[in-house]
Amino acid sequence: MKTIYISTNNISQNFNELQNKLGGKLNKKQQEYTLVLNNDLVSGSITGIEFDNDITFMKYDVSFTEDVILKSSTSKTNPINFMYCSSGQLAFGFNEEGSKKSLNQFQTGVFSSDPNRDTVLFFRKDQQVKFSNVKVDAMVDANDESIDLLKNQLIKTFMPKNGEETFSYVGSYNLKIAEKIQQLDAITQKGIVRNLLINGTVHVILAMEIQQHNEDLKNENNNLGSLTRNEMEDVKEISDFIKNYPEIQYSLKYLSKKSGLSPSKLQEGFKLLHDRTVTDFIRNVRVETAENLIKTTDLNISEIVYSVGLTSRSYFSKIFKEKYDCSPKYYQDNQHTLAVTA
Repeated sequence: MKTIYISTNNISQNFNELQNKLGGKLNKKQQEYTLVLNNDLVSGSITGIEFDNDITFMKYDVSFTEDVILKSSTSKTNPINFMYCSSGQLAFGFNEEGSKKSLNQFQTGVFSSDPNRDTVLFFRKDQQVKFSNVKVDAMVDANDESIDLLKNQLIKTFMPKNGEETFSYVGSYNLKIAEKIQQLDAITQKGIVRNLLINGTVHVILAMEIQQHNEDLKNENNNLGSLTRNEMEDVKEISDFIKNYPEIQYSLKYLSKKSGLSPSKLQEGFKLLHDRTVTDFIRNVRVETAENLIKTTDLNISEIVYSVGLTSRSYFSKIFKEKYDCSPKYYQDNQHTLAVTA
């Protein structure tokens, strides 16, 4: 087993240490760092960005050729770590020999400690792991009125209390956070726009972490309802299929057969993942796809209606206006007006 020591939370120094210990090619664009790895120990990538409000977002997509421990000793800061595992499995703890908690795919974990304690991540040999880690610097007085409300809430909720030196929590399975991670991956804008979009999405993830923790405390025994993790993966796959092919005339029977899930489990999974019924989800995907086609193509409204799997233009206009508070024709005309003006 190999141990990698990291002694800073400063993002620039952190990536320099990671490169020194793991090798690879380090790139920096704007405030973002990317470490590309391909050697005898590790392959994959580590990316990260730091925001002005002491929040750092890092994303790992790595596979080690031997068991590895990533040990952080950061006595000058006191971060709260919010982790989400998108693929594979890893574990975390506060020393190499002590107890550790496993983080499975689609699970979120939160851990923090006093500044004198190490934090440790455990990676298994030959297992690809994808996870994100949002770090919030908590080296402030929780009663200081100058800190923002979000950080104040995070400190009160996720820092050790009552003389304890550590706090750790593994949440129930949550695919909604996975969607937010995917949104981060899909951001193509550059410069300040990109930074603002990432910053906003990371804050939404933090808010979802608080909500997840509160819901788990209320109902500790209802992590997935009657669905298993594999069944939730099936729900996610069928959701992505609908997004990619909105023009298909879907039925619950067709989706049930394609996913291998019963109609009742499909409905339960869509409520958990999207907070919508299957029918509502399909309708919403079609409207959002149509909005993008209006904005990016020269198709007329009727052509767009049929291209997203609908047959009634009047029905499409109705659901479009319900979502965007304007008619599709008005929206299209104003897109063209903007293009001419530009």
